[in-house]
Amino acid sequence: MNLQRGSVVCSRAGHDKGSFFAVISMHDGFAFVADGKGRTAEKPKKKNVLHLACTATILSDEILNDDSKIRQALKAFNSRRTQGGNLIV
Repeated sequence: MNLQRGSVVCSRAGHDKGSFFAVISMHDGFAFVADGKGRTAEKPKKKNVLHLACTATILSDEILNDDSKIRQALKAFNSRRTQGGNLIV
């Protein structure tokens, strides 16, 4: 798994399992993630990298600095999750 700032990830564990997030930063084996709504870029959630599944998508720094742009970028991932039922990452 090659996580970096801007990676779009899916939570594999916890109460947010199946939700998509953008990685805001990395530190000591943890990723700080935001979805732009419940978890903003100002106050990201600390997640163990073992509990995240990485996608091939990487968001630009311009998107990561604006919560509304993060929500817009993740909308396609979250709508795919609700339509199909099965999650393919």
